[in-house]
Amino acid sequence: MKRPKFKKQKTPKKETKIRYNIVIAIVYIVGIILLLRLFELQIVKGQEYREQSNTRLTRETVLKAARGNLLDASGNKLVSTRIIYNVEIHKTKIDTDTLNNTLLLFAKTLEENQDKYIDTFPIKIDPFQIKENTDFEKWKTNHKIDSTYNEEQCFNHYKKKYNIDDEKTIDEARKIITLRYALEENGYSNTKPLKLATNISNASFAKINEMSSSFPGIDTYSEPTVAYPYGEVASHILGYIGPVTQDDLSKNPEYDQNDVIGRTGIEKVFEKYLKGKDGIKQIDMSVEGIVTDEYISKEAEAGADVVLTIDADLQRKTEEALAKNIEDMQNSRNGLTGATTANQGSAVVVNIKTGEVLAMASYPNYNPTLFIDGISTENWNNYLSDTRHPLVNKAIGDKSAPGSTYKMVTAIAGLESNAINLKTKINDVGRYTFFKDYQPYCWNTRGHGWLNVTQAVERSCNYFFYETGRLTGINELTRVAKAFGLGQKTGIELPDEIAGNLASPETQGEWTEGKTIQSAIGQLTHDFTPLQMAKYTAMIANGGKNIEISIIKTIKNSDGTEVSRNEIESYVNEKLGVSGNSGEDLQISEQNLLAVREGMKGVTTDGAGTAHSYFRDFNITVGGKTGSASTGGGNANAWFVGFAPFEDPEIAVAVYIKDGQHGTYSAPTAREIFAQYLGMNSSSITEDMTALSEGITAY
Repeated sequence: MKRPKFKKQKTPKKETKIRYNIVIAIVYIVGIILLLRLFELQIVKGQEYREQSNTRLTRETVLKAARGNLLDASGNKLVSTRIIYNVEIHKTKIDTDTLNNTLLLFAKTLEENQDKYIDTFPIKIDPFQIKENTDFEKWKTNHKIDSTYNEEQCFNHYKKKYNIDDEKTIDEARKIITLRYALEENGYSNTKPLKLATNISNASFAKINEMSSSFPGIDTYSEPTVAYPYGEVASHILGYIGPVTQDDLSKNPEYDQNDVIGRTGIEKVFEKYLKGKDGIKQIDMSVEGIVTDEYISKEAEAGADVVLTIDADLQRKTEEALAKNIEDMQNSRNGLTGATTANQGSAVVVNIKTGEVLAMASYPNYNPTLFIDGISTENWNNYLSDTRHPLVNKAIGDKSAPGSTYKMVTAIAGLESNAINLKTKINDVGRYTFFKDYQPYCWNTRGHGWLNVTQAVERSCNYFFYETGRLTGINELTRVAKAFGLGQKTGIELPDEIAGNLASPETQGEWTEGKTIQSAIGQLTHDFTPLQMAKYTAMIANGGKNIEISIIKTIKNSDGTEVSRNEIESYVNEKLGVSGNSGEDLQISEQNLLAVREGMKGVTTDGAGTAHSYFRDFNITVGGKTGSASTGGGNANAWFVGFAPFEDPEIAVAVYIKDGQHGTYSAPTAREIFAQYLGMNSSSITEDMTALSEGITAY
């Protein structure tokens, strides 16, 4: 069967033609519209638009982000943000005379209000002379100036170079030269402005903005900067910031040349969190340099706030007490005689349960404000040449033998190893004669007589601990000392912490029994930091439980969220190259621990105690221990460690004063710290030297 055939339908020619004509018509209409618009833009309004294009320039400038604050545990701002006004200049199409007159007006405006502007031109006038610390010949060579020129001729060279007319006075000419020289040396363009002045007064800020047409190319802007509401308080903890260097920029591409960066302390360690994210501001400006409009195209994002564990009031009191203690030594006040060379030290306060640092003082302090815009050569050299080393955080960066404050290690090691027990009594006859070749004396050369361990701690009897150290052995002494974290970095979230040294066969090399007994009284090559000593004391107070030292409570982002503790710890470990916590839990029997702590109580409460004179009228019982660490030449460093309240301890304190001579002499600082923390009104104490029984050294 054949399939039927169907004929293919064809589009009528008429319909096809209509569609084609419609498309052609649309194309013509669109073309005519575009031509009319182009005619309007280029012919009708072309001149107007060309004039607008030639008279308006749009520039992007960085909107600086506020740096994060540093807060104490109660939220008090130790480092905060304040807004300052700066001035910058963009390159514009103005002639030389206009530029010179603009810069002269700018300089006069700032000087009228006692504001400063950039001035690196090395020649001074009235009389003509080169600035200090400037190599005149090298400067002339670098700037291709005739080597025979004197200062005045060099000045005139720049006056001619910058086309400064002769009607200007010498003083006016120098103002112009100074600013033109800065523009030439630093470079600037219509997209890269140069900062001419920073932190100008409100008066200068107002005048420049009100008379903007008289300052072509010059623009004012606000910028957040750091401030220190508490002055120099906690300077070694907080650290300082400074302008970035070329090396910084090469390592941190997210920074620009106008940024600052943390150099020391918390500012350095937590720079990643403290630095905010800059925004962008658009500036419309005419070719003559007049600002016509400003608007923000990207908001700046502030850095995170770092909350510390310290208490601002306790920190301030700790610093004041330490400074006064040292000054009293230097001036032989309040019975503190024979220690006039004491001029530096540290004090640390630790929560015995959490390991949080509540205060950390290092004397002397320094002024972090001096570093914000770059410290002057004079101030920097003053700090570096100061033999008291004010830039060093002595709580973690200085070390000393602990002297008699180490005797609790020996007591605990002896008791826990059963080398001695609570009934053991040792007869101190003054001179220790067990060894034929090494026979040291107790500091009390007449001897203390028969003493048990509690009495030996209270009276700091060297003889008792010589014998206990010998009976215990260096291996057990070392084990207990390591468990207390001595001779090891604590892992605190601060840079430049040192480990110190724990005297042992491992660190000392060839060992003798004579070295063991020296080690037992905190001498030989023991070298511990004040922070390590505070941790050690805290562990005695809390029953031997290891604590993780920390000075960071939390980090709060600008959006209100908090950084996790795990992230903080991981970041710090990587940043500082530390791992884990020092020390370990010590299983000390209650009876043995009580015996040692009772001895520490006697130090402050018993008439024979080495610190009784400073705590005899104290309303709260303190457990303490003094130590005089011999440094040779008849000198000794002074130590006091203690905890309070004795019955239910909360804080541990370690005080260290270099060349303090007598451990007792460092007790006044500790007393003031305890009084501040416990809410007591501390009264002044006059030292009763008849109660001093420590002596100058602890062999």
